[in-house]
Amino acid sequence: MSEEKHEPVPYQTFILIWVALIILTGITVGVAQFDFGAVNIWVALSVASLKSALVLFVFMHLRQESLLFKIGLLAMLIILVIFIGLTFTDVLYREVLP
Repeated sequence: MSEEKHEPVPYQTFILIWVALIILTGITVGVAQFDFGAVNIWVALSVASLKSALVLFVFMHLRQESLLFKIGLLAMLIILVIFIGLTFTDVLYREVLP
């Protein structure tokens, strides 16, 4: 582990991100009340991805990590997206037995 010193994140940033997370949670609940058809899952995943990105970059201090760590995380997320996409493809083209 490196012993690099990072400047502290101001409390105002934490409060703004918390408010943004509360608003995004409200959007999630609001979107769940409407039927968008096949787009429902994509809207829910988009909002959840945005919320997780805020938590990762601010609360878990990913902004202050090294480039190698960020590239490793990005590679892992791309692999996760591929697996989720393959799962959706399987469910989409699955035949329903009578």
